[in-house]
Amino acid sequence: MNTFNAIIQKEEDMFIARCPEIGTVSQGKTVDEALANLKEATELYLEETPEEHPRPHPIITTFEVAKGVGA
Repeated sequence: MNTFNAIIQKEEDMFIARCPEIGTVSQGKTVDEALANLKEATELYLEETPEEHPRPHPIITTFEVAKGVGA
């Protein structure tokens, strides 16, 4: 079993889910639906394109930008 990350963002009336390690993307009307669809898309992708060397997990962090920079 492999563990991957999911980045989920609300865009208009849908949630977009992305797996940064694989590059798969899916969507759903709820967070749970988007995540389930992403899992299915990733499983299908890995069945068709098995990776010999798993990609490393990305480093995910936060950072701040001052208001008005570049304005």
